[in-house]
Amino acid sequence: MPTRQPLPRLWLLTDERLGDGLLDAVARLPAAAGIVFRHYSLPEVARRDLFDRVRAAHDGLLLLAGPPEQSKLWGADGSHGRGPGSGFRSAPVHSYAEIRAAERAGTALLFLSPVYPTRSHPGAPILGLARFAWLARRTSLPVIALGGMNAARGKRLASFGAYGWAGIDAFG
Repeated sequence: MPTRQPLPRLWLLTDERLGDGLLDAVARLPAAAGIVFRHYSLPEVARRDLFDRVRAAHDGLLLLAGPPEQSKLWGADGSHGRGPGSGFRSAPVHSYAEIRAAERAGTALLFLSPVYPTRSHPGAPILGLARFAWLARRTSLPVIALGGMNAARGKRLASFGAYGWAGIDAFG
């Protein structure tokens, strides 16, 4: 775990859909919030430039989606993705098997989704509250609720085992 601050309970996952509003969304985040920088479709030079702009705009925890080695090179606080690696890592999970795989890989933080219907995955099956709670309580790792989230839903999910919540559109 990075020592510069406590583990955030509120997270922004960047997405190309935020478009030119990304830096505005970053500016609206509380200082204690974390960011998972994705923007997978950008060419690497453009992606790195945008990453650097996000880093300059926010002092909070910033994770780079991708290999841990790349996150170190770019000056991220950690990486987001599946599989083993060094440093602070978070992982996206959708099932019990994925939670166990993330635990075995040494992941420190889980993003469990989708809790509710979401624009990023229209029509995808959702976990719902009962399944989310069952999964979140099967791990000792902190679980961040993702998928159709907003502040009211995030507050409600705390009683279902969520350490915190994350969104894309919630901050756009």
